Amino acid sequence: MIKQAIIPLAGLGTRLLPLTSVMPKELLPINGKPNLEYILDECFEAGIKEFIFVISKNKLSIKKYFFNDVFYKKIIKKKNDKRIIEEFKKIKKYQKMIKFVYQNNPKGTGDAVLKCRKYIKDKFFLMLLPDDLIINKNCSKEMISLHKKTKGSIIATKRVDKKTVSRWGILGFSEKRKNFFRIKNVIEKPSIKQAPSNYAIIGRYILPSKIFSEITKLKTGQGEEIHITDAIKNLIYRGEKFFGNIFMGKYLDCGTINGYIQSSIKIFKGKK
Repeated sequence: MIKQAIIPLAGLGTRLLPLTSVMPKELLPINGKPNLEYILDECFEAGIKEFIFVISKNKLSIKKYFFNDVFYKKIIKKKNDKRIIEEFKKIKKYQKMIKFVYQNNPKGTGDAVLKCRKYIKDKFFLMLLPDDLIINKNCSKEMISLHKKTKGSIIATKRVDKKTVSRWGILGFSEKRKNFFRIKNVIEKPSIKQAPSNYAIIGRYILPSKIFSEITKLKTGQGEEIHITDAIKNLIYRGEKFFGNIFMGKYLDCGTINGYIQSSIKIFKGKK
C-alpha cells in the first residue's frame, strides 16, 4: 500500500505575483479553502497516512496554518462557533500526519524529493504538485489502484491539444489500454515535431524509493534545477516499469493568475 505522500511547497510562486508577495500560493483560498487542503483531502480519501511537506524558511506560514492551536482555542473559548470548531478538528487531524523538510534554495522537484529520503519507509510513495488540482474524481485513488494492478510506478496523465505540447511534460508510450499505458519515454516541453504523443503529465506520481539514488547522479538541468523527470527517464531506460494513468476527471491548473481565477470559478460551479 502507498501510505506516504511528498508535497513540494518551497517554490517561489512568481507566476502568482503580486498575490504571493504576502502569502504562499498553497494557502491562497479557492472557494473558501486553501489550495493545499484540496490536495490533502484527495490524499486522505486515497488512504495516505503521512504527508511530507517540503518548505523553505520563507514559507513558515504554511507550518503556522496547521500548528496554530493557541489561536483557535482562544477563539473557540470566546465564540462557540460550530464551523470554526469543525475546521479546527480537521486541521488537528492533518496536524498529526505532517512532517516538515526544508529546501531553502529552490533547486527543483528532484532536489525536493531527495531531501525526504530518510523519511520514506516503503518501496513506493506518492508525490503531488500543489499547482495541479483535481475535482470530480480522485486521481490519487485511481493511481494507487493501478499501482496494485501493475506493481509499477505511475504517472497521472491527460490528453492535451497537440498545439500546446510545448507547455507540458509529454509521455511516449506503448501497450495502451482503455485507461492506462506503459511509459517508454518522458520529454519535458517538446516541440510539436518532437512530441511522442499528446499525453501530458498532470502533477501526480507514484515513485519507487530507488529514485533517490538516481537523483544523486543527476546534474542540474534547465533553470539550474534538478528535475524529477530526468531521474524517471533514466529509470525507464533501465527497464523500470512506469505506467501512465489516463485521468478522465477535471484537472485545474491554479499556478497562474488566470488559472487560479478559473479554478475558483469551476470549483464554485461544481458545488452548486
